[in-house]
Amino acid sequence: MSEQSPTDAQTTAQTEAQLAAVKKRVGRSAVIGAIFLMATSAIGPGFITQTATFTASMGAAFAFAILVSVLIDIAVQLNVWRMITSSGKRAGELANSAIPFSGHVIAVLVVIGGLAFNIGNIAGGGLGLNALLGIDPKIGGLLTGALAIVIFLIKKAGKVMDIVLVILGIGMIVMTVVVAIIAQPPIGDALRQTFVPDELNFATITTIVGGTVGGYITYSGAHRYLDSGHTGPEYAGPVMRAAANGILITGIMRYVLFLAILGVVASGVVLDLSSQAANPAGQAFGSVLGDAGLRIFGAIFWAAALSSVIGAAYTSATFLSSFHKRFLGGWSLQIATVAFIVVSLIVYLSIGTAPAAILVFVGGFNGLILPIGLTVFMYIGWFRRDLLGTKKYPLVLLIAGTLVTLLTWYMGIVSVGPIFAFLGTGA
Repeated sequence: MSEQSPTDAQTTAQTEAQLAAVKKRVGRSAVIGAIFLMATSAIGPGFITQTATFTASMGAAFAFAILVSVLIDIAVQLNVWRMITSSGKRAGELANSAIPFSGHVIAVLVVIGGLAFNIGNIAGGGLGLNALLGIDPKIGGLLTGALAIVIFLIKKAGKVMDIVLVILGIGMIVMTVVVAIIAQPPIGDALRQTFVPDELNFATITTIVGGTVGGYITYSGAHRYLDSGHTGPEYAGPVMRAAANGILITGIMRYVLFLAILGVVASGVVLDLSSQAANPAGQAFGSVLGDAGLRIFGAIFWAAALSSVIGAAYTSATFLSSFHKRFLGGWSLQIATVAFIVVSLIVYLSIGTAPAAILVFVGGFNGLILPIGLTVFMYIGWFRRDLLGTKKYPLVLLIAGTLVTLLTWYMGIVSVGPIFAFLGTGA
């Protein structure tokens, strides 16, 4: 048997080092992408519209709903990220391993909810470009969907997606902070009612929770994190830090946006919440900076819409692996994602429901889906830890996750009527 020459050995070592460096870059990109995929999905046009709508009707008391959504976000995301990455399986596959066919049920619900959400996201893209450029909302929605399709048709779609999400996420935060400072909200009252609200509305909380952590959003970041290759219980530490960073970004953006709208409402401006053409968030930004404010709103809203179209389509498509392994990645996953966007776009262009009504309703709908998936995950945490590759699991996470599961079941049950009644008003 011939031995490698020193030159050959050196070449092999260099090649292995290059491959390791490439894997490290890909892994880092996927981790950053996972953080911003979760964050931007949770700060979509639905949340922006919901924030404007509920702040206009509830005032500073809406701060409590945001606090509850962040606390629920922490309990949900830390559990979901840890379980999915520890097992190395996507949510549907993991659920099927624990309870036969439960993953299929979750997949169907997430895909249906994701479709509803994506119709709203594309509608949001239409509203954003209408405010930014003055073009027809239907055309704006078409352009938003088309751009998302182009992103997923690129060969290195995953890397491009990560870059786009980071740029859009940072841009949204910076622009919203500027508007919040100019709006001069009553911060003292907002802080007080964050913990002691003058008004409590479960339907509102369910809707905002659904719009920020319900449906596909629950699993978006964790599914993207799997692509980093950093899976298994030994990576629990980095996974928890990544999830916490994503939650921190979403929490800051949620509260800053609320303060921006609150400043407008507190100044005496009355936002239109009833007409078919109502765009309360756009009105709020416009009242602060005039035409420039409306353009800034358009940019923020469009960025939120595009990032959420990407997140909803990608995450919903990943759930198809519950039915067939071919959708685990590669070209099949890209085509499925594109097909999802195309269907959402066709439905949006063919319906006549007001965009704002879609954006608020889909948040409530996804809030009703949330407790079903959480129930399965809590069962895994308490009784099927063998699927996670370890017998140890933080008790505090399980307790927090179980309490949130019970809370979301309760909120979902008591909110079904009000949420569907809202859709019926066409508000």
